[in-house]
Amino acid sequence: MRALVVLLLLLASAVTASAQTRPAANAQTRPAAVPPAATSRDGTAAPVSPLDGQWRGRSDGGSCNAPLDFLLVIENGFVDGSAYETTAHGPVPNQRKGPPPAPTPSLWQIHGVAKSPGPFSLVTVASVKAADRRSGKLTVQSEGGGLVISETSGCRRTARLARG
Repeated sequence: MRALVVLLLLLASAVTASAQTRPAANAQTRPAAVPPAATSRDGTAAPVSPLDGQWRGRSDGGSCNAPLDFLLVIENGFVDGSAYETTAHGPVPNQRKGPPPAPTPSLWQIHGVAKSPGPFSLVTVASVKAADRRSGKLTVQSEGGGLVISETSGCRRTARLARG
């Protein structure tokens, strides 16, 4: 008896689901216009923006003497990426019994919108576990076949990124 009730419930839900997906008979339904995908000559997808792609590079140490390894992904003009400082370290044992130094940020999240041609700005936010929120701005300029990133504050590092 229970199996019959379950079977009837499943059948009723299948009928209502199929009825909901059918278009009304008198409604004029047109398929949504889908723009054609941009393709290159070899048939692969072509970038929508001239800066689209994956960019990698390393900065100089700047005034902090701490270089950053950059990885940016630009897709349809939107920038998402990170910069990692390999020389950063967390708190160390404190032999003088004073307050420990704050941990230095080693991972930076980078976001923004790429504009071509001309320079554009990106926002950086440090990933630190402290009450102090560290953020900054980067200025990006396309030069030759690469990108030049400059910090506008803080360590004032400069990085050259290549498509990778």
